[in-house]
Amino acid sequence: MGEKIAKTGIKRDNDLMYYIKSGDVWATPRKKPGQPKGKAQKVAAAGIEMDYSKYLYYLDGDGDVARKERQVGGSKRKKSAKASAPKKAAAKKGAAKKPAAKKAPPKKTGGKKGAAKKGKKK
Repeated sequence: MGEKIAKTGIKRDNDLMYYIKSGDVWATPRKKPGQPKGKAQKVAAAGIEMDYSKYLYYLDGDGDVARKERQVGGSKRKKSAKASAPKKAAAKKGAAKKPAAKKAPPKKTGGKKGAAKKGKKK
């Protein structure tokens, strides 16, 4: 959940997609098959000052402008789980593989080298 910044009380319409641009609330029609692209229109002037590098701004379920702190670089993961996972996978792969079957040596025919093949000479 984020913190509310401005109360606009906009009644949401399922056919519109809402976003915050330069401190105001805008809406654009959702794309539908076979219909031309619609134009965006300003719905409300919230007049807020935005910090794009630190926060993500959106229109919440109540129709008010809210913001949430960005997760820079994604969520952090445990190092021990990351390091142990490849070792387990490698151990399973190694155990599942069978040694390759050795081929029997070719039979010797007792002739000259290359004489085993019969046919036209090149």
